[in-house]
Amino acid sequence: MMDKVALLKAVQAAQVGDWDVAHLIAQDYSDTTANWLHAVLHKIEGDKWNSKYWYARTAGRHYDDFVDTASELLAIHQSLL
Repeated sequence: MMDKVALLKAVQAAQVGDWDVAHLIAQDYSDTTANWLHAVLHKIEGDKWNSKYWYARTAGRHYDDFVDTASELLAIHQSLL
């Protein structure tokens, strides 16, 4: 089950560069939004293969959908509001 508060905290952590905190939160959930965040975190890390693995679990999102990770993190944030 998705915890919007926790995922918002994870997005905010990612937005300020705290990848570890964001990743720890994201990996605790398995819904499509958490998987999307997990995919973006691996994209930020530079792990394209693992990122694409998580995108495959997002119900239609793709690695190349966004030009940059900042705008993608903003989109995830907005989807949680």
